[in-house]
Amino acid sequence: MSETRKMAQQAAMQIAAGGSAGFVEVCLMHPLDLVKTRLQLQARRGPAVGVASDPHFYNGVVDCFRKMYRHESFLAYWKGVLPPILVETPKRAVKFFTFEQYKQFFLFGSPTPTPLTFSLAGLSAGITEAILVNPFEVVKVALQANKSEAPSTWSVTRKIVNDNGLRGLNKGLTATIARNGAFNMVYFGFYHSAKNYLPESHDPWLEFSRKLFLGFVSGTLASCFNIPFDVAKSRIQGPQPASGRKYFSTVATMRLVVAEEGWRALYKGLVPKVMRLGPGGAVMLLVYEHAYAYLQARYPL
Repeated sequence: MSETRKMAQQAAMQIAAGGSAGFVEVCLMHPLDLVKTRLQLQARRGPAVGVASDPHFYNGVVDCFRKMYRHESFLAYWKGVLPPILVETPKRAVKFFTFEQYKQFFLFGSPTPTPLTFSLAGLSAGITEAILVNPFEVVKVALQANKSEAPSTWSVTRKIVNDNGLRGLNKGLTATIARNGAFNMVYFGFYHSAKNYLPESHDPWLEFSRKLFLGFVSGTLASCFNIPFDVAKSRIQGPQPASGRKYFSTVATMRLVVAEEGWRALYKGLVPKVMRLGPGGAVMLLVYEHAYAYLQARYPL
């Protein structure tokens, strides 16, 4: 087999494994992503906030799940799931494939990848991923913010384009780049660096547990690191006040949130985010590595 064909086959296997990882992860974890977005979009304050009779104010993750089930039905947990499903396969394919490619650019003369290599490759992969998926994120947030109707993905997309033109689908791009770049920098940087320090086990179950643990910790740390950018992204892409647009640039939005709601507001939605991307991060890495290993065995280079 020629070198070019080997490289093409390896790239195809990385893309297929990454796409499989994304599809499985989004199907399992979307309800938590929806709850996270609902909590991040909630900006009201005052003594009347949190009244039990208000079906659209949530006092936490459990309260949000309960009120959504009561007032919007069980299927509401998957509101906005179509855009992620449509984008997760190519998104994760791009994420894992570009990470593998970017590693070659950040070796800096080292014969093997270093923690800096993994972090910079993850950052670059996250930026690439964000540019491709931002239009889907805009539609997803608009769908998730809807607390009464269940409009179709296509009708929401048409409304965004009709109201703001095609540029409306790029709203919050800088925040998405910051969010995805920061997440993947920590996610890949920690996982691959720590994996080299924890010895590999010959016992299949112990090895599975090792990777599951490292994936969970990687997803959790990355979520805690990038959540302020995620809050800014949700505010910019979500519904604006009736008086006019309030949230613009990433940094300005973060400053405004802190000024009006305190610094803790930058961590709104952290619990459901960690609940999703902790195990979700582990699921993605495990599915990717097992799918890639299966494809390597099935189609040896």
